[in-house]
Amino acid sequence: MAIYANLVVDQGTDFSSFVTLEDTSGAIVDLTGYTAAGMIRRTYLSTSSTSFTTSIPDPTSGEIKIQLDATTTGAMKAGRYVYDLEITSSGGAVSRVVEGQLEVNPGVTY
Repeated sequence: MAIYANLVVDQGTDFSSFVTLEDTSGAIVDLTGYTAAGMIRRTYLSTSSTSFTTSIPDPTSGEIKIQLDATTTGAMKAGRYVYDLEITSSGGAVSRVVEGQLEVNPGVTY
């Protein structure tokens, strides 16, 4: 089951955040052999989407880095979106690990 976390992004700026995965006992999840993918939509039913750039810099740390560049956030209208982040094992099993709302704060200079 995914954890729920809200994110705030400033329009027209670079955004990055780390997500650290732990199991139910609080131990760090080893992400060796996993890939990550994340998507943002205006609503769950929207057909258009924006993808996070994702990476797992050190798989044994359990950390996933999610990023949006300034061009991407500048193209997003201010307001509330929904997002999720999934991991895929080397065997192809997909798990949703984080989901929530993403708020884009309007910007004047971008």
